[in-house]
This record gives sequence, structure tokens and C-alpha cells, in this order.
Amino acid sequence: MSFNDEDKSLPYVISIIIAVVIGLVGIYIRFADFKYSSLVGDVIMFIATIIVFRAVFTWMKERAV
Repeated sequence: MSFNDEDKSLPYVISIIIAVVIGLVGIYIRFADFKYSSLVGDVIMFIATIIVFRAVFTWMKERAV
């Protein structure tokens, strides 16, 4: 991997890291003690999953070209 390849992949890596942090927040909220904590945590984790899949598949598609 050359420097230019690493430079192009940086936005995808940052978005994956942000999505993982969002997922961890969702896990933390899921075990909180309020009425809809499990539902809110699941929705947040679902959003994080969509972000991760989108970033990974876009990154893979760009690398294949």
C-alpha cells in the first residue's frame, strides 16, 4: 500500500471509527435503567451498523477499481 492509497482510505477509516463509537454508546445505553433504554440502544446500534457497512462496502468498491 502506497502513501496515496493510505491517503484515500483515511475518510473511510474515520467513518468506521465514528460508527464503532456510536455502537459502543448504543451498547452502553441499552443497559441503562430507563423505560425504553433497550429500544433506544438497539436503534443506535442499528444506525452504527448501517454506517459501518456503508463505509466498508464503499471502501472495498473503491479499492477494487
